[in-house]
Amino acid sequence: MSSKVSKLVSTYRQHLTVPWQAGLAAVQRVIFAVYDKSDELRLRANAEEFALVTQQAGKQWLMIDVTNAFPQWMSEQEYRDAYFESPEDLAGYQTGELTEFVTDLITQLKTRIMAEATPDTVVALLGIGSLFGLARVSTLVEGIKDAVSGRLLVFFPGEHHPENHTYRLLDARDGWNYLAVPLCAVDAASSRI
Repeated sequence: MSSKVSKLVSTYRQHLTVPWQAGLAAVQRVIFAVYDKSDELRLRANAEEFALVTQQAGKQWLMIDVTNAFPQWMSEQEYRDAYFESPEDLAGYQTGELTEFVTDLITQLKTRIMAEATPDTVVALLGIGSLFGLARVSTLVEGIKDAVSGRLLVFFPGEHHPENHTYRLLDARDGWNYLAVPLCAVDAASSRI
């Protein structure tokens, strides 16, 4: 395991030692595990470490990988061939957020979370980077956070800037301000991964 990923696991372990408070707002139950985009494969190879740490803390683990969400959704579309010829026909194509895809993904995730998660479950989202240009992480998190009664852990390849709570997916485009709990594999003095 790379030192950066092991630091992130260690930071996550420390975070889990704090007892979970009841009655927190949904946004206060969201955790972003922020890591450098170049560590994506290392993180995936060691994702089970996060599951093990979660179980050692007496919590349940539900990993949801959204890496293939868009190809699966597209394969189910009646007009997929026409969309490949003219992708601008997809609602939201110009804005970088495909509205029908995002709505369907949020519905699927909420259904699965409500069926499989309990108040003691960490719901972990993996593969967020694969949604770049198709869906905004902020929209996805906002859409599912209320369905998670335990904690929502978002594996986030990008940057967190603590001075203004800004997150930038894949270090690209302008970030957005979000008040999730950031877990970073960095020194306290550094704002970059």
